[in-house]
Amino acid sequence: MMDALGMNEVMSIPTGFLVCDTMLKAAEVTLVSSGCVCAGKHYTVVSGEVAAVRAAVEAGREAASGVLVDSLVIANIEKSVAPAIMACTDTEHLKSVGVMETYSLCAAIHAADAAAKAADIRLLEVRLGRGLGGKSFVLLTGEVAAVTAAVEAAEALEETQGLMGKSVVIPAPHPDLLRSMQ
Repeated sequence: MMDALGMNEVMSIPTGFLVCDTMLKAAEVTLVSSGCVCAGKHYTVVSGEVAAVRAAVEAGREAASGVLVDSLVIANIEKSVAPAIMACTDTEHLKSVGVMETYSLCAAIHAADAAAKAADIRLLEVRLGRGLGGKSFVLLTGEVAAVTAAVEAAEALEETQGLMGKSVVIPAPHPDLLRSMQ
């Protein structure tokens, strides 16, 4: 059962591998995603019961030894966030698309969770920094008004202040744009 999602983002690839191992050994959590991203960063995302995720993230923070960039624990995570991190979504027949850019991997997860909780939208993808110079982005879909409300909620979130880049809502996206998103 996934009640919570936790993440550590570090500015060292070798230390990132150590942090991942430490997090997985510290508590009974499930690895959602882990990897190297641009600018020489490494991230690890885990899920599980809230207490276990908190323990794993804290152990990872300690192992980060001065190279921690950002960290998060979100209790009661919206269930569509983890699949969106793994890009397990369909992009056929979308009414509108919202795109939110962040400067932190953790901020992207916070933004995705806030957006999914704020309005009747579907998360398409949470792209965590790969090939993006350390930035991340969130793709979401739904009715134009719902996507707009979701983006505004993510931008207003305290955890994303100063970490959000540009956001756009695209009504009735062109089919070629949708194909390029797959």
